[in-house]
Amino acid sequence: QFTEEKLGQAEKTELDAHLENLLSKAECTKIWTEKIMKQTEVLLQPNPNARIEEFVYEKLDRKAPSRINNPELLGQYMIDAGTEFGPGTAYGNALIKCGETQKRIGTADRELIQSSALNFLTPLRNFIEGDYKTIAKERKLLQNKRLDLDAAKTRLKKAKAAETRASVSIRLSHQNSKTMFQFKSEQELRITQSEFDRQAEITRLLLEGISSTHAHHLRCLNDFVEAQMTYYAQCYQYMLDLQKQLGRCFPSNYCNNNQTSVAPVPSASSNVIGSSALTSTSGLVITSPSNLIDLKECGGSRKARVLYDYDAANSSELSLLADEVITVFSVVGMDSDWLMGERGNQKGRVPITYLELLN
Repeated sequence: QFTEEKLGQAEKTELDAHLENLLSKAECTKIWTEKIMKQTEVLLQPNPNARIEEFVYEKLDRKAPSRINNPELLGQYMIDAGTEFGPGTAYGNALIKCGETQKRIGTADRELIQSSALNFLTPLRNFIEGDYKTIAKERKLLQNKRLDLDAAKTRLKKAKAAETRASVSIRLSHQNSKTMFQFKSEQELRITQSEFDRQAEITRLLLEGISSTHAHHLRCLNDFVEAQMTYYAQCYQYMLDLQKQLGRCFPSNYCNNNQTSVAPVPSASSNVIGSSALTSTSGLVITSPSNLIDLKECGGSRKARVLYDYDAANSSELSLLADEVITVFSVVGMDSDWLMGERGNQKGRVPITYLELLN
């Protein structure tokens, strides 16, 4: 029957439109679930060899050995280098702080992988290896029942055609045998039709569960997004803290030894010192001494918000606290990377990269 259908020599019973739509939806769900699952695995573990190793351990039902990840390894190298160079030096101290932050990011990365594997990848894999396999099995049974049904229809059609062609001159006993063959074909058709209808109903009930699968995967997707949000928020906070710590690691003459310095991207409601600051490809604002020409020429004072904590290196400088507002003004002959800051009765030099001019 299958061969004749492929050759176009036999008719085929078509499934109803609703069942066809359900089958198409299930197949589409399976294809895209596999693609999303595989690409999520690539995102969480970019190393293909590590993915293969984890797959093998999973199939062997054994726990994969825990190994250090890339951020943790980089962090350890930085800490070792900083210790070697000397924690008392600016560079050594900065390396150690960067290394500690990288290791914290590595821990957060490990937590993201564990959470995503449990709450997102596992439900997707359970669908592919469980629910969809059951659907595919019942779908194959339905296909076999349909072939049986169409084969029975073909036999009945041949029996009727043979009876029609029978001549009146044929012996009565031979005609009775033809009638008996037709009766058996009709009985077989009723049985195969009943089995086909029953299998179609079973398959339909399973396929209608795809909508529930989508709802479950939606909840899993929300869990995955929350895990990513937590991870990136942790990384941002770690790097923000690191940036503040590095500000204290720089020697007092760091800015004087560099022609340019780095400042954060300005917000929409305020102007970073130097309205003509250039934006680098990394999103940071590069502030040059020429950006302060307006403030220096006007000779007046401006209010400025402190971006980071700053510890004065000597008595000529003013210590700063993040988010406080101070008064700043230019002094003739002062280095272009510094301004004079004033807070109440306290006065001293402040680095411009720690300030944000207010409107």
